[in-house]
Amino acid sequence: MSDRISKKELIRRLARRMQTDEKTAMIWADAFTEVLYEAFKEGLSVTLPGFGGFFVRSGHGRAWTFKFNPGQKLRALFKWSSTYKGNL
Repeated sequence: MSDRISKKELIRRLARRMQTDEKTAMIWADAFTEVLYEAFKEGLSVTLPGFGGFFVRSGHGRAWTFKFNPGQKLRALFKWSSTYKGNL
């Protein structure tokens, strides 16, 4: 799973999933990314149920810490967990 998809391909897939055009999907994706960025800049963590959580912490005079805690579905996909019972 080391291959990557470009942003353009991600937008194509998102548009197909949303049953909309690529311009609308691009606006949605850019807005979503910007909202995440703004939350992290404010020192807020973000949890996306079913996907995972992004956590930021101030280091009290040190650099910020940024961590991702994958949800159970991602853990099962990469065989990090055997407890997930849903579909992959």
